[in-house]
Amino acid sequence: MKSAFSLLLLLALGSSYGISAEPTGDASVVKNLPGLVAFWTFGEEKGEPRISAETATRHALAEAVNKIARADGGPYSGYSAALDGSGYLHVPYADLKDLDIHGKQAQVSMFAVIRVDEMKHGITVAGIWSEGKGAKDDSGTRQYSLLLNMPAYGGPKRLVPHISAEGGVTRRADGSAFPWCCDYAVNVSEIPVGKWVTIGMTYDSKYLRAYYNGVMEERAIHEDPANDRRNDPYFLKEGPNGGPRGMNPYYHGKGIFKYDPALHAQTKPDGGADFTVGACFAVGKRIGNPLKGRIGGLAIYNRALTDEEMMQLHRSANHEKLPNLEKGSAE
Repeated sequence: MKSAFSLLLLLALGSSYGISAEPTGDASVVKNLPGLVAFWTFGEEKGEPRISAETATRHALAEAVNKIARADGGPYSGYSAALDGSGYLHVPYADLKDLDIHGKQAQVSMFAVIRVDEMKHGITVAGIWSEGKGAKDDSGTRQYSLLLNMPAYGGPKRLVPHISAEGGVTRRADGSAFPWCCDYAVNVSEIPVGKWVTIGMTYDSKYLRAYYNGVMEERAIHEDPANDRRNDPYFLKEGPNGGPRGMNPYYHGKGIFKYDPALHAQTKPDGGADFTVGACFAVGKRIGNPLKGRIGGLAIYNRALTDEEMMQLHRSANHEKLPNLEKGSAE
């Protein structure tokens, strides 16, 4: 019979090595909503692919550049992936299958439980999003993505989900180009550093919506549009009925890009984009806009979820019970 001291020691060691990690949330809520394409809970150890749970395609997120550590604390497996900016996870373009959501009438929703531990630049959470080599470069193969902290068009320290119809830079109705893709919604609240939150997006083939902690925080274009650099006619006169596009919801209405090698071999020579988590190809860098922090859950749906469903997902994480990063500490 083990002594009381031995039992306490085993419990302490189990806690240190993650043996006793318990989920805070309810994964069944995520799995039971119709249209689920992928759901990662990040319970796998470093060096192993992260496998989509109970979906038609068992999408495997492989490690790229460097291995990704597993950390204690997560909503659906008891663990999370700990990203430090030196690597990322991806599904190669050739293996996307039903993650490759595209077309004029395409719909998509994304939901993630994350903790951002540093916000000094733009951040990629997840998506099919290759930006190419920088400003005015049209070789990108963007589709949809959850991004953070993009100040170019009013999104500093905010959630800025993007949709692209062109793959490359955004184009006005007359064909003239912006230097970047500027089709994104922007929420109201700043994304905190060091605290677990839930974020999400929906796109119903017309409107793109950003959700912070389960809420679609409505946001109109500023009374002085130049304040957010949204004073271009594209934002003010190319929305519904010749009016503004808004900020959240944001009117897009052009569908989602599809890479076609017959059409794009010359203009987009790098080919279709991978689905990536924690970074994307940007300004010519393989690890562009990296996420430094934790991700404990990620779900993709092939339809636009309702406000009520996004709130269900938020509540399913029970993220308030996850450990936040103490100010001034490093992990």
